[in-house]
Amino acid sequence: MLKKLSLCFSLFVGFTVTQAQIKSGPMLGYNTMKEVMVWVQTEEPKMVSMEFYPEDQELQKQQVLFQTKASEAKIAKLIAKDLEPGTTYRYQIYVDNQAASAGSFTTQKLWQHREEPPKWSMATGSCAYTNEPKYDRPGIPYGKGNEIFKEIVEKRPEMMLWLGDNIYLRDPDWSSKSGIEHRYTHFKSMPEIQELWKSMHHYAIWDDHDFGPNDADRSFVGKEMTLKAFQNFWGNYEYGINGKPGITSQFSYNDVDFFLLDNRYYRSPNDRKTGKREILGEEQIEWLIDALVNSKATFKMVAIGGQVLSDVALYENHATYAEERKKLLDLIEKEELKNVIFLSGDRHKTELTKMELSNGNLIYDYTCSPLSSKAYNSIDEGNSLRVEGSHLATQNFGILEFSGSFKERKLTIKTFNAKGELEWERTIDRQ
Repeated sequence: MLKKLSLCFSLFVGFTVTQAQIKSGPMLGYNTMKEVMVWVQTEEPKMVSMEFYPEDQELQKQQVLFQTKASEAKIAKLIAKDLEPGTTYRYQIYVDNQAASAGSFTTQKLWQHREEPPKWSMATGSCAYTNEPKYDRPGIPYGKGNEIFKEIVEKRPEMMLWLGDNIYLRDPDWSSKSGIEHRYTHFKSMPEIQELWKSMHHYAIWDDHDFGPNDADRSFVGKEMTLKAFQNFWGNYEYGINGKPGITSQFSYNDVDFFLLDNRYYRSPNDRKTGKREILGEEQIEWLIDALVNSKATFKMVAIGGQVLSDVALYENHATYAEERKKLLDLIEKEELKNVIFLSGDRHKTELTKMELSNGNLIYDYTCSPLSSKAYNSIDEGNSLRVEGSHLATQNFGILEFSGSFKERKLTIKTFNAKGELEWERTIDRQ
């Protein structure tokens, strides 16, 4: 009996030590029909491997290896290749040949030209502040707890799109590589968020608090460091367009196309009095319009850190850069683009904004914020395009559900509070 107890204790100790070798993750990154990324951060530089195989077909096991390095924040991006569409795979993560974590993922389905698109859902939100008292400002904590992340998992979405202000760089952070990596690591390794990372696929954009100091713009001297960290710590498929640096990119998920915009890297200062005032810049806008015109998706989701459609010229709303906003909206109208939905964050409140163009086409802006940081009530600020009853000034997240046939596709936006309770929902029909 004593030998049995000793053996059990040894196995338990071995398991806990192995688990401790993973600092954060695994996190499911981008997902395609043929390829999936699994992201892991280790406690120390280690050899990380991943075995994966189709569910119930372990004989088809494949393996990928990755050596984590201190210079790259001890991060492994494990790419499962040569997959089959619409297939569930099991995976096992090993650290220095010791089993560390296991999970599963399902590749996107090949439904095109064969059947109607699948019914599916995604989560979204912005402004996630996780407290670290020794670096936080004195007084009432800005972060309001991490319970909301468990509630997102409970809704069982397939993927999550983070809309910026995901980590909140603080004064000691943004001036050094080690400071930036510390902030990401502190956030990504929070115990309450680990289940979220492995339960759904994650994509992200940034806003000022991921890019640098508050309201940071193209003048920020550390933007190469924060860009590199963003690329290391998230699992997007690609970053930047036309050979230019930044986070701009595009991906497809089932029947929906997503266009990820960079509202910081090329942004002119808010208070600049001379020169062209721009957030996105001409090249990024032209790329976006080209991509929207080319898209055959049921809905075209354009993710950007700050509000686009609100007509209130306050704070960092796009209305404060009126000429560029007008140019963007005019192009959407002239190209007769339909089913364009902006997804935005930043404002520490949630609301749905609706604009009808002169040609009758409708465009929307779903602002979803905050996840876990302080909320602000700005219901009286005067957004004349706000959908009545959609303003919410508390911690919340969005679940977007896509359903119906290809020609009669519907998007249902549901906004939940931090307890997972439904606050409001609206349905948008495909035009």
